[in-house]
Amino acid sequence: MTQRWKHKPPGSNWGEFGPDDQRGRMNLVTREKVLQGIAEAREGRTFCLSLPLDYPGGSALNPRRKPPRIAATLRDSGRNAGGQNFCYPLDADTPGLTDVVCDDVVLMTLQYSTQWDSFAHVGSRFDADGDGRAEIVFYNGFRAGEDIVPAAQGVSPEPWAKYEGSQARALGIERLAEHGVQGRGVLIDLHHHYGRERKAVGYDDLMRVIDQDRVVIERGDMVCLHTGFADVVLELKKNPAPELLHGTCAGLDGRDERLLQWITDSGLACLIADNYAVELIPTSLAKPMPHALMPLHEHCLFKNGIHLGEMWYLSELARWLRANARNRFLLTAPPLRLPGAVGSPATPVATV
Repeated sequence: MTQRWKHKPPGSNWGEFGPDDQRGRMNLVTREKVLQGIAEAREGRTFCLSLPLDYPGGSALNPRRKPPRIAATLRDSGRNAGGQNFCYPLDADTPGLTDVVCDDVVLMTLQYSTQWDSFAHVGSRFDADGDGRAEIVFYNGFRAGEDIVPAAQGVSPEPWAKYEGSQARALGIERLAEHGVQGRGVLIDLHHHYGRERKAVGYDDLMRVIDQDRVVIERGDMVCLHTGFADVVLELKKNPAPELLHGTCAGLDGRDERLLQWITDSGLACLIADNYAVELIPTSLAKPMPHALMPLHEHCLFKNGIHLGEMWYLSELARWLRANARNRFLLTAPPLRLPGAVGSPATPVATV
């Protein structure tokens, strides 16, 4: 166990959970927090908090992220060897067998739809060594090229082969999966207050909503922001309109320093929203260089080890909670235990 940095970023918590920590503020989701979440399950009613994973459709939100492609696997034996393994007898050459098998393969961008970001998703150029030169580093000082390794470019007829070899040897999404994502969720209903207005919610705005709705956030809670963005995505029926998607619904103002400090001080374990990036991505760069284009991502993933959940579906849960004068629930939201991945799709479940 050796410290990977001489200087840590201002406003960061590097080292708080040990020099080798890869779980960040999820360390605050203890057995006691799990029991607090379970205590919120009073009705036994569940809500699926995931969009269909082929939404939003197209690539309007992010041209690098493509919809999933599903195909049947190929058979490797019998008279149908090499054919699609879809609704074929298990072995057509053996009389009397009744088994019929369907088997799929999927090619998908792991952060296309409802997702978790790992700490390997966003790093920064920062002088962690104290030698006057900025290195590319990630949460707790883990290094690009050593701990987070890009793929070697290659040529192959397979569309994904050129990416082979890319992996997060540290900070991968499997670390979140191994900890287990279950505990008390707390919902802040921005949509109820702002509708579909594109609104950069700063500290004062957020405190006003929290006070009016009597929301209490305690150390280790998993905080969810309902903005209504997922409803817009569903209404577009996989034909996303970029000008609409990038101009609707609320998001946090990542350039509000007081808001970022509140995220730190609140003790929240992770931050989740039903919009594209939790924060609104600015259309103009207001700070002098160098700075982060997505300062909330930098603050959470890079500086403070706070996982981000994006593009969740929170509308039905939000309506039920408001109708029942509640804002807390049991949240169960494991990512895929996929070693080396920097993010993962999720199918979270809320139980009330």
